[in-house]
Amino acid sequence: MKKIITIFILGIIVSFSGCKLGPDFVQPEYQGPDTFRFDSTTTDTIVNLRWWELFKDPVLDTLIVKALENNKDVLVAAARIEAARANVGYTKADQWPTFGFSANAAGGNFGGGQLFDNNTSNFSAYPEMYWEIGFWGKYRRLNESARADLLASEYGLRTIQMSLISSVAATYFTLLDNQAKLDISRRTLDSRDSGLTIIQYRYNYGIIPEIDLNQAQIQKAISQAAVPVYERAIAYTESSLSILLGRYPEEIISGMPLIEQEEPPIIPEGLTSDLLLRRPDVQEAQARYEAQNALIGAAQAMRWPSLNITGLLGYASNDLLALNTGGLAWAVAGSLTGPLFQFGKNKRRVEIERANTEAALRNYENVAIRAFKEVEDALIAIQTLKKELTAQKLRNNAAINAEFLSKERYDKGQTSYLEVLESQRQSFDAQLQYSQTRRDLLNAHVSLYKALGGGWLSPEEEQAYIQAQQAADSTNRQK
Repeated sequence: MKKIITIFILGIIVSFSGCKLGPDFVQPEYQGPDTFRFDSTTTDTIVNLRWWELFKDPVLDTLIVKALENNKDVLVAAARIEAARANVGYTKADQWPTFGFSANAAGGNFGGGQLFDNNTSNFSAYPEMYWEIGFWGKYRRLNESARADLLASEYGLRTIQMSLISSVAATYFTLLDNQAKLDISRRTLDSRDSGLTIIQYRYNYGIIPEIDLNQAQIQKAISQAAVPVYERAIAYTESSLSILLGRYPEEIISGMPLIEQEEPPIIPEGLTSDLLLRRPDVQEAQARYEAQNALIGAAQAMRWPSLNITGLLGYASNDLLALNTGGLAWAVAGSLTGPLFQFGKNKRRVEIERANTEAALRNYENVAIRAFKEVEDALIAIQTLKKELTAQKLRNNAAINAEFLSKERYDKGQTSYLEVLESQRQSFDAQLQYSQTRRDLLNAHVSLYKALGGGWLSPEEEQAYIQAQQAADSTNRQK
């Protein structure tokens, strides 16, 4: 009994004092530019906030909350986190002994292929233990990999959540844009229908030629055809938004019209590019790299012998019918097993894990590069779309006024109907383009915050960040 306890304690000491093969994880250093090309200042700005509330549309806020609660991709990612968390415990258990039990009873005059002169019987019952001691750190490396996979899964969930928030906001603004374009098309149709009625009367009385009537009919048909186009676009957008909300396609009740939506008042300026390192997809790629790096050590450990300990302690009797004749039974055994010659299989296993780790590192670098590009694209999009929107607004106002003046001039006989037709075309197109540019600018803000990885998902998360910042400031003041 004492020997079993001694071996058990010795195994624990050996298991946790043994070396870990393979390289320890080293966080990769960011090697990109220090700032963004299209940023205007050099002051650091914290962009972690519930940025979608800057648009001040309660309907959008509600949609985002519902999406985070019910979106199927989010629920799938949450389930994967639970699976990864369970895998950590599952893997960690391999570092410890396994215990089982066994009970056997037998009797007769035959056994081992031989016939006995007398009947024999026996009985035994005992718990047993098996333990492969990870002296080379195989199980600790596997546990390290499992913990990193769990962290990656948590970052993966956040990546999906941030992408979901951005998709809901962008789809919502697209819905508002389509609704605005439908309203423009209907108002234009009403105007052209009224104009066609007047043109029809004038033609009937021989005041104008038939070509003017035909041109008026064409203009009405153009605006009439646009109405079902945007009705269809609205239905498609509502279906897409419903899926994001985790629902079957249904009508979406919108909030403020697109023209009334507020552009976020402050664009984060002076952003240092290392802010990208907090993006959840960048952190997820780093965690995947760490998980894969640990597998190198596990593969190297498999090239070395493993120490296995088995033991049992129980009761045994040579007489099944008289158990009181038995006594305490125990046994301890140890074995050392390892590979000898497998045609390079174990060496290749290590090479495979090294190559996979190199791929994971390059994937991390690629994710960081793409993240930098997304921020650059969003910054330049906001800058240029602001200028474009100003021009589109001037065009919109001028085109609407020109359409009104052309009708006045035509009614007074001061110009041809061709001028009216061109003014109507310009006005209709200018109103549609102004709506679309405004939508693009709002979505550019959405893209920027998504690219920066900003956005508190809960009051608890925000409070935790504030407390961490306060603790850091306190430490710095003490220094």
